Amino acid sequence: MARRGPAAAVLCWTVVTPRVPQRPAGKESPLPRTARTAGTARTAASTARRRLGGACALAAALTALVCAPAPAAPAPAVGAPVAGATATAEPPGRPKARIVAHFDFAAGQTPENIALEPDGSANLTFAFARQVVRVTERGDIRVLATLPAVANPDTPLVRAAVVSGIARAHDGTLYVNYLTGTADRTGVWRITPDGAATRIAALPPTSFANGLALDEHRGVLYAADSVLATVWRISLDDGSVTAWAEGDALRPTTFIGANGIKVHRGAVWVSNADRGTLLRIPVRADGTAGPIGLRAEGLPGIEDFAFPGRGDTLLAALSNRNELVLLRPDGTRRTVLTAKDGLSGPTSVAVRRSHGTVYVPSAAFDTGIDPNLLIAGLPARRPPRPAHS
Repeated sequence: MARRGPAAAVLCWTVVTPRVPQRPAGKESPLPRTARTAGTARTAASTARRRLGGACALAAALTALVCAPAPAAPAPAVGAPVAGATATAEPPGRPKARIVAHFDFAAGQTPENIALEPDGSANLTFAFARQVVRVTERGDIRVLATLPAVANPDTPLVRAAVVSGIARAHDGTLYVNYLTGTADRTGVWRITPDGAATRIAALPPTSFANGLALDEHRGVLYAADSVLATVWRISLDDGSVTAWAEGDALRPTTFIGANGIKVHRGAVWVSNADRGTLLRIPVRADGTAGPIGLRAEGLPGIEDFAFPGRGDTLLAALSNRNELVLLRPDGTRRTVLTAKDGLSGPTSVAVRRSHGTVYVPSAAFDTGIDPNLLIAGLPARRPPRPAHS
C-alpha cells in the first residue's frame, strides 16, 4: 500500500471504482477491463504498477486479480486440501524465520488476516477466494469455509467480494468480516467448528470493515472501517451494531484509513494505514468509547499489529516497506523481519506467546509474487547489552 501523494491516489481510486473522483476526460484507464487468463491478469497488473507507481500498486494488483476468470473447478469442499497452495517440508519448531506455506495469488489465495489455534495452527482469511482456511505449523492447508458468492459485488475500493478480518473465540468459533457492497451479505459472519457460516450482523453496504477484534469479557466485536472512518461495535448477543468510535484520526487520506484493530489492556487499538499512525481508544466503564489518542506515527502503510507481552510493546506489519517492526512505548523501534526473511507485502500479525513465535501472513498485493505464511521466533523486546571488556 505504498503511497506517492494525492495525485497518484486519486488515479488509483479511479481505477478501482467509478464512484470517486474520475480521471480527466479523454484519458483511458491504464488497466484493461478484462483479462482473459490469470497469466494475462498478472501481466496487466505488472504493466499497470509500472505506470502508476507505489500508491496504485495495490489497486492494480487487485483489479487484475478481480478480472481474472474464476477457476473451472468448483470451490474445495470444507476440510479439503487447498489446490494451488504448497507446503514446505520443514518440521515445526522455533526457527529464526521460515515460510511454512506458499499460496496462489491468481486463485485469490491472498491471506488478509489471521487468528491462531491453541495447537499453533493459523486460521487465515483468503480475501479474494472468499475462504477461511487453516494452516498447520507443517504447512498443511485445508478449507474451513467458503463464503457465498455474490452475483454483482460492489464493495468499495475493490468492487469484488472479499473476506477481511478474523477473530477466534475460546470455543473455536470464528468470526470474519465479509464485504460485498450488497445489503444482503455485507457484515460479520460466524463460522462454527463444523464449518457452518452464518451472518450474525449486517454492516452498511458502503462500509469496508477491515480488521476485527473480539472482547469476550464484554461479549462484543470491534471492526475497523477503512472507508467510513468508524469503529463498529457488534453485540454477540443480538447482533446489534453501533458506531462506537468515529473521527478524522480514523479517516483515510488517499485509500485505506482504519485498518488493524486489537483489544488490549482496557482499550481498543487501531492502525491507520494512510496516515501511518497507531491509535488508542479507551473503553469506559459503561462500554462507550473514550477520546481517540495518538500513540505512534511515522509507520507508513501499517496494516496490522500484535502485542508480544502484557505491556504496550508491539509488532507492526508495514506493507509499504515489507517490514515487521518492533515498537516500544518510549517510541524507539527496530526492524526485525524484511523481504530477505520472506515477507511479501505483510498484511497481519499474530503472536503465540507460549512458544515465543510470531506469525506473519503476506498477501503480495503490491507484486502478485509469493503470498505466504511465515513463522519466526519472537525478537527480544530489548536489545542485548554490549559486553564489557
